[in-house]
Amino acid sequence: MFEKEIKTYIERHGFEAFTPKAVLFDMDGVLYNSMPNHAVAWQKSMTDYGIHMTADDAYATEGARGVDTIRYMVKQQKHQEISMEKAQEMYDLKTRYFHEMPTAPIFDGVYDLMRQIKASGLTIGIVTGSGQRPLIKRLLDNFGEFLDEDHIVTAYDVQRGKPYPDPYQMGLAKAGNLKPWEGIVVENAPLGVRAGVAADIFTIAINSGPLADEVLLREGANILFQKISELSLHWSKLMAAAGK
Repeated sequence: MFEKEIKTYIERHGFEAFTPKAVLFDMDGVLYNSMPNHAVAWQKSMTDYGIHMTADDAYATEGARGVDTIRYMVKQQKHQEISMEKAQEMYDLKTRYFHEMPTAPIFDGVYDLMRQIKASGLTIGIVTGSGQRPLIKRLLDNFGEFLDEDHIVTAYDVQRGKPYPDPYQMGLAKAGNLKPWEGIVVENAPLGVRAGVAADIFTIAINSGPLADEVLLREGANILFQKISELSLHWSKLMAAAGK
């Protein structure tokens, strides 16, 4: 099981082997069931600035840096190029609305999966388009036994966010200057999957949102699961296929 997907990955990139040493998780929609809250906060905050943003827009642009999403939406609807300072102001409002909402729960299966990854001897990292300190603190509070802040990539660590490969390349660097074939990306968003694939990393999609499976597979995901608990269930088989 999974031998075919690994073989296809190796051949596609011209690598000699797939030898995972780190797993790089996206945060929202992968670790936390937070995307419904984000969608509401996006719609509410953008309405305050005269920008129409739907829940589907929020899911479709998930993973990108917030300021990049805002600048894109403003350019599309108002045909204006706004400054980073203005975009940050708008993003700060979105952040405030988000933190006024109930705390998003951790998905079932996340802890079990992280325990298995740790037992497999792999490093765990987080690669998020967010830069909000309260969210980073929550990551450390919730998953401190599995990672530290040195293994978290935020929006402020890169000049270009997802869908560019930069965030996941930074994740590999923080995990010990690893090569692409030594990493695994776990993503739920089209832009995030595209970023992992662009970084030449084996990319697992978790379709925790409303998008069709084909949307994530079209971006190049090597494997797709409906829930992260399914990945947890199959983790040992994936490691066996990788020769771990």
